[in-house]
Amino acid sequence: MSSTTEQATGARTWSVAEHLDDILTAVQPLEPIELNLLDAQGCVLVEQVTVPVALPPFDNSSMDGYAVRAADTERASEASPAVLTVIGDVAAGSSGTELTVGPGRAARIMTGAPLPPGADAVVPVEWTDGGTGAGPARSMAPHSASPQGSGGQVRVHRPVTPHAHVRARGGDVCAGDVALEAGTVLGPPQIALLSAIGRPAARVRPRPRVVVLSTGSELAQPGEELAAGQIYDSNSFALAAAAKDAGAIVYRVGAVTDDAETLRATIEDQLIRADLLVTTGGVSVGAYDVVKEALTAVAEEEPGEQEGEPAEATEGAVDEDAEQAVHRAHVDFRTLAMQPGKPQGFGTIGPDRTPILTLPGNPVSSYVSFELFVRPAIRAMMGLADLHRPVVRATLLPPHGAGDEEPAPLTSPEGKRQFLRGTYSGGERPEVRPVGGSGSHLIGALAHADALIVLPETVTEAAWGGEVEVVLLG
Repeated sequence: MSSTTEQATGARTWSVAEHLDDILTAVQPLEPIELNLLDAQGCVLVEQVTVPVALPPFDNSSMDGYAVRAADTERASEASPAVLTVIGDVAAGSSGTELTVGPGRAARIMTGAPLPPGADAVVPVEWTDGGTGAGPARSMAPHSASPQGSGGQVRVHRPVTPHAHVRARGGDVCAGDVALEAGTVLGPPQIALLSAIGRPAARVRPRPRVVVLSTGSELAQPGEELAAGQIYDSNSFALAAAAKDAGAIVYRVGAVTDDAETLRATIEDQLIRADLLVTTGGVSVGAYDVVKEALTAVAEEEPGEQEGEPAEATEGAVDEDAEQAVHRAHVDFRTLAMQPGKPQGFGTIGPDRTPILTLPGNPVSSYVSFELFVRPAIRAMMGLADLHRPVVRATLLPPHGAGDEEPAPLTSPEGKRQFLRGTYSGGERPEVRPVGGSGSHLIGALAHADALIVLPETVTEAAWGGEVEVVLLG
């Protein structure tokens, strides 16, 4: 929109930063809940977890071998092995107190089994004859196949020092230690630690439930036959995948026809399972921009009405009995100083004031808008500290296949922040190359991009070989 048109209509153009700040100010982290460990994966811990018992809780063997007194092996060698009497087996899961290892004695011990009283070291089975009287053993005979293996004698060919091959009690963490701090994101290692110290669940901020729906009567679902004038719905799939990648639980609704009543009914049906609603399409200035029509055909607050109270219905609004949720919609449709993605909308809807972000319908515009605005909102709702994709500086190089002649420099409209698709290579001298054109419908190029090249509002031309800001997508 030109400045002249802005002054005439009273509208204003928002910067990318202003729109994002508005969203992040309004979006709040979800209330903590207790989740089973596997359900808590990817969530943010909201409490400090301390260790109730030492880990490991007892001295245990790190090898399959023989529990011994180290002093009995100090002179052992291949030529003159130490010969010890085997008094039995200590298996993983046993108490370890059934046997006592005295001088000249040894007990067969399995990995993870508790060290029996009297023993202070473990000799790996490969350092012994395995009780066979022959050369070095490669493995220990199964107890079921060779019961006599738990008796007789064993020849030890190498000495061990005290505590060798023994995992000491508390060697990992001690009782009372802090296992995990509040704010930790629970990945597989953290889940492993919680389970190892006996925690079946964790108190976390849950992953937000995000409902994604696209609009447009021209949209068909993949697998269907395309009718004349139709295209396949790619936006809802792209945004659902992106929301899942950001950490959300995603519900993809698919395409809604260009009918305001249908869209309002669909949104109201989805509110019951949504912490965040994301729509794509129907937010520009066309005659069939259904999202704008559906969400602006609601009452404005009457003068003097208290902020936060539901607005009263006005003439032309949908019957409140049928569309109660939509009558609690407060969505601001905006023009942003960015390319692609100029038309945007943000607000709340429904009795719980569920946040809703309305994105443009062109595939590239929709995806870039998600990365800039929706992904940070999802991560803020999760309580994550790091909301944004990494941003780096890189040398701008011409596209691959540009030929011998250097192409014209990249250009950008003055006053707009442009986001171009690119391929990034790191290392000591990071580089980025544009991929595809600047058209917001060119989804083929998007599939090959792993970065966004950012040209600020004050930049109208970017020369090859210069430095640019790059948002890393992968």
